Amino acid sequence: MEKDILIDGLKMHYQETGPVDANPVILMHGWGCDHTTVRSVASLLESGMHVYNLDLPGHGKSDEPPTAWGVDDFTKYIEKFSKKLDIENPVLIGHSFGGRISLLMSSRNPISRMVLIDAAGIKPKRKIDYYLKVYSFKLAKKILPIILGKSKGQQVIDKWRGAAGSADYRNSSSIMRAVMSRCVNEDLKHVMPEIKASTLLIWGENDTATPLSDARYMEKHIKDAGLVAFPDAGHYSFLDNPGGFAAVMKEFFKKDLSGAN
Repeated sequence: MEKDILIDGLKMHYQETGPVDANPVILMHGWGCDHTTVRSVASLLESGMHVYNLDLPGHGKSDEPPTAWGVDDFTKYIEKFSKKLDIENPVLIGHSFGGRISLLMSSRNPISRMVLIDAAGIKPKRKIDYYLKVYSFKLAKKILPIILGKSKGQQVIDKWRGAAGSADYRNSSSIMRAVMSRCVNEDLKHVMPEIKASTLLIWGENDTATPLSDARYMEKHIKDAGLVAFPDAGHYSFLDNPGGFAAVMKEFFKKDLSGAN
């Protein structure tokens, strides 16, 4: 069932499926996606679990954040969503950007289990050319409005920013670009030792957005974590290897799904 909820004046859209008295699952997609991207994940569980499949703020049919939110802002919003719907000890499942929220939320709230799918949360190591680009851009932001005038200078800066950014960045609104820039520079390594819930890491060995080395770090620093990596799969491992993914998920949740028809 498709639903909307208003939290702090911000509308969030979500899909709710599965038996109402079953264990709750909060499912969160990656950046630039929506709940339909991970619909296949929900379909694996909804026969025996109650799944809340979210359109995160700024995605799908949900409202954009009013300011440049960081990971903590997104997490507080999902915590309020859980409180408003009386969701206790949920399973958290996060793909990519949804994994960032899952990591922080699980480090400070009681949850039953967690699945991180090609999850973000570790600040990427940057090469020297990245920092040259960043500092050149910061310098241009100061100088161009003086040389070209405020309006023309801003046009050049916006064009440069759009050309230099990733496809996700280019396809985002101005507020979501600011959100993305802030979130990708947040490192969540420090919260991982605080996570007590049993955690399943599912990764594509060819993931270039969140490399397998990130998964290995998480496996080492989250107390009860195990890693499954699929060869010939990338950042969307659940779509690249749907059969293998389904088998792993059904094994991890076999107690919840064993009585389902």
